[in-house]
Amino acid sequence: MDPAPDPSVDPHESRSAETRPGRSTIGLFVVVVVVVLVIDQVTKVLAVDRLVGREPIEVVPGFLSLTFLRNPGAAFGLGTSMTVLLSLVAVVVCVVVARMAPRLRDRGWTIALGLLLAGALGNLSDRLFREPGFLRGHVVDFIDYNGWFVGNVADIALTVAAVLVVWRSWRGVGLDGTREGA
Repeated sequence: MDPAPDPSVDPHESRSAETRPGRSTIGLFVVVVVVVLVIDQVTKVLAVDRLVGREPIEVVPGFLSLTFLRNPGAAFGLGTSMTVLLSLVAVVVCVVVARMAPRLRDRGWTIALGLLLAGALGNLSDRLFREPGFLRGHVVDFIDYNGWFVGNVADIALTVAAVLVVWRSWRGVGLDGTREGA
């Protein structure tokens, strides 16, 4: 006969804080999405207000400057004739990530998917509400990496999200914090 469980011992205590279920992961997810999305949108408003029609502003000589650009395509100016398709892909990404969020129990995945959703929403909002029109709007880019490409805060969030997704996948960590083969 098995002894009765000790009510003073939390059954989740053996899990690390990183994988413990609860509201903390969904709260972290929401905070990441909101903070990054607000920063993205505020910086785009400032870029439109202060950079349109100006010469580039050098921030880090030979590496980083502020240059206003309206991008109808994807990264590196690719897909400029596929703005509507890019918009629809972003909508699908947002829906899929939002549906995955309740299953999150791992902080690494929570941050990664929060950044992914924020980045996708940031650029999607430009495609929905900026000229030349709904689903065809051009994304506001203004962070110029020495002529290699020009991006924005949403692009930074998407890049960091991609790195985190690869890292968590490579480590064999699932959305719920369980490890492959454990």
